[in-house]
Amino acid sequence: MKISIERAVLLKAVGQAQSVVERRNTIPILANVLIEADQSAVSFRATDLDIEVVDKAVAQVVRPGATTVSAVMLHEIVRKLPDGALVTLSDDGTQGRLTVEAGRSNFSLATLPKEDFPVMASSEYTANFSAPAPVLRRLFDKSKFAISTEETRYYLNGVYMHVAEGDGGRKLRCVATDGHRLARIDADLPEGADNMPGVIVPRKTVAELRKLLDNDDASIAVSVSETKVRFATPEITLTSKVIDGTFPDYTRVIPAGNTRKMEVDAADFAQAVDRVATVSSERSRAVKLQLDEDRLILSVNAPDSGAAEEELAVAYGDEKLEIGFNAKYLLEIASQVDRENAVFLFNSSGDPTLMREGNDESAIYVVMPMRV
Repeated sequence: MKISIERAVLLKAVGQAQSVVERRNTIPILANVLIEADQSAVSFRATDLDIEVVDKAVAQVVRPGATTVSAVMLHEIVRKLPDGALVTLSDDGTQGRLTVEAGRSNFSLATLPKEDFPVMASSEYTANFSAPAPVLRRLFDKSKFAISTEETRYYLNGVYMHVAEGDGGRKLRCVATDGHRLARIDADLPEGADNMPGVIVPRKTVAELRKLLDNDDASIAVSVSETKVRFATPEITLTSKVIDGTFPDYTRVIPAGNTRKMEVDAADFAQAVDRVATVSSERSRAVKLQLDEDRLILSVNAPDSGAAEEELAVAYGDEKLEIGFNAKYLLEIASQVDRENAVFLFNSSGDPTLMREGNDESAIYVVMPMRV
């Protein structure tokens, strides 16, 4: 195999591959990227046995062929090469070495046979549809902060993507929760997604998927089965196993009877929470909200480090309320608001609080209070 490829193109392809491979693995081939060159293009494939990414790139193919080489090592080399360099990768197959040449730089890297590289079994997908990149980006970006990191509740370690009844009909919905907070985001149901099975997309897949969604004009082909999910652009295909578990009935924790309404400028609120939380003890980071007629007082009292208080003008016309929250959870939820105003709906100091963006019902967040 021998190919010539621009550094920028190679860096993007290998960058995607090296972030998928597991740093600590007992199977050496899983640290490698499979490079396959045919007459006109070259593909870079990497897997950790749960996720597989294939990146097709334009290259000048002198001699078709295939080999595998350390993804992290190749990425580091390409990253350090000068901008605009033309990189030549050549492998004669007999030496077990891949030569990387660019300008006056020359590297010889150990390879492993391509036959040893595991290829993910293909799946029969029950639903195939297309969705614009910005739509998927919003669904996953606004929900992923609530993914649980607790390994014992593995079924919460991802985003639950499914079809649900929402405002004005059936919606494509993403939900994530860790028991302390919950995010539920809706988008219009794409054509062909009607019979999609609900799947839990793992945290690592959500992070890798983000790289496919940066181009606002891109349309993403989505394929879903009971065990796998695939996201594809013309250049990149990301295939992942889904979490084998049942996502809990999240509708039970979304409060329906919260009537005390507070409207606040989202950016001002986030900054104020951040400021007063500076003195809170790291462990609990508790912030108290005291609500009165059109007035909110945020306060922190940490006996070992100090106290802080800040007042904000808000729109609030209900009876007085004192309620406490983890500052980190409040900040994460407030930072999801794209519009100017965040609307908080409270019931009592012991009940979950609902938050949404203005009157928009397509993105709602729930956060559990804490004692302060």
